[in-house]
Amino acid sequence: MRALLISIFGMCMLATAAAADETAPANLANACAGCHGTDGKSPGQIPMIAGMAAADLAAELRQFKNDQKAATVMNRIAKGYTEAEIDAIANYFGGM
Repeated sequence: MRALLISIFGMCMLATAAAADETAPANLANACAGCHGTDGKSPGQIPMIAGMAAADLAAELRQFKNDQKAATVMNRIAKGYTEAEIDAIANYFGGM
């Protein structure tokens, strides 16, 4: 009985870890909400990124990442993303 409970607990832990995929586009995009607003719809002076063409957003993120475009914090934030993550974020917001 104890072995069965341990097995069930282990499967639940694996299922929880799989559900919390930090590389899922929506999870990656959460970091953007602090400045660009919920769902990329900025309420203020910061640019709205929801609905922006995915190719344009990806290009800008890469410019920030490679220090080809200056910004207050975007250069540091973009450096934390892989090329695949940049594409995922751009496609996520581009699809809105």
